[in-house]
Amino acid sequence: MSEVDKKNKKFDLIIWGSTGYTGKLVCEYIIKNYKRTNLRWALGGRNKLKLKKLISSLNLKNIPYVIADSYNKNSLFEMTKMTRTICSTVGPYSKYGTLLVEACIKSKTNYCDITGETHWIREIIDKYHSKALKNGVKIIHACGFDSVPSDLGVLYAQNKIIEKTGKCASKISMRVVSMKGGVSGGTIFSFLNILEESKKNKNVRKILQNPHSLNPKKNFISTDERDLKNITYDKNSKTWISPFIMASINTRIVRRSNYLMDFKYGEKFIYNEALIVGKSILSKILGYFRLIPIYLVIKIKNSALKLLLDLVLPKPGQGPTEKRRKSGYFKFRFYVFDNKLKGIASVSGVGCPGYGSTSKILAESSICLAQDELPKQNGILTPSSGLGIPLLKRLEKNADIKFEFKYL
Repeated sequence: MSEVDKKNKKFDLIIWGSTGYTGKLVCEYIIKNYKRTNLRWALGGRNKLKLKKLISSLNLKNIPYVIADSYNKNSLFEMTKMTRTICSTVGPYSKYGTLLVEACIKSKTNYCDITGETHWIREIIDKYHSKALKNGVKIIHACGFDSVPSDLGVLYAQNKIIEKTGKCASKISMRVVSMKGGVSGGTIFSFLNILEESKKNKNVRKILQNPHSLNPKKNFISTDERDLKNITYDKNSKTWISPFIMASINTRIVRRSNYLMDFKYGEKFIYNEALIVGKSILSKILGYFRLIPIYLVIKIKNSALKLLLDLVLPKPGQGPTEKRRKSGYFKFRFYVFDNKLKGIASVSGVGCPGYGSTSKILAESSICLAQDELPKQNGILTPSSGLGIPLLKRLEKNADIKFEFKYL
């Protein structure tokens, strides 16, 4: 973005969907941590009454608000041209995000979100990457728990191993060591929407199944790049591991980062993710039981069972209580290889991964995008390629997220 464009913008940042569950958490975080800074920010939403309610409940008297409609191009353009950055919390993004991205590119406004919808990101790349490049705009997806810890974790681990050996690691395997936290209705709704779209459209299924779906076509796919489908023994962590539901987005983001950074990690770099379930055979058996709810949601066809799920699961706009958000945590471990194991990195965070950590990560991503000196690259980007080390430093300093490395 040129200096002229920056000066013509009224705000640094607008939180789009600020009255929703995640949007409200982002606003709470910003008012708590950036109240006495020069950040010029505003609330964005489609319902004036809800916005005023939010202003009253969070005591945001001096924070302005902007009204727009996800389905109205003109209203979105009028909003985006006011600000340097849009932070979007309105999902499913395949339903509500496309016109907003288009408006941001047209108005030369940077954008970030927390989508985990691989097929939609592919659509945005195909439609808008060239236009975003031409207009000097950064569009950065997956700026939440999916996929910042994975994406920045790999960037951090590669930088550490390059410092030590002078070359990048040929393979990194991420293992989820521990994780505790609730889930919101919005996340469930987005997940169910992805399933519905994949059932209707075979191209969506192909995108979801392809390990390199966010990059130009690749003829060869390593076995180690395919998402894990069952529980198996992992000799590196010396534990049983099971499929990690977020691997289907995280791994694609990491591979796109590598591509966008001119294959910094090497053209043959291998990356995979899995969830540690334990060392004993009993752990393996219990691991299968934990997969049953996911299997049922994916395979469910009976309308009566669907109605029962609707009654039990949280609705969009609902999510974990404050107590559950604060008691949550996560820890990822990255096994770093160059022919043999060279080191182990870890990324850990305090707070419910999906919402305690996600709201902090998204808030810091959006402020980083609005105010920091960043990599010069534009287009449809990833957290590592678009925000990189400046975001990592912000997360360590402000968001209770630790990055650590141990050489072997």
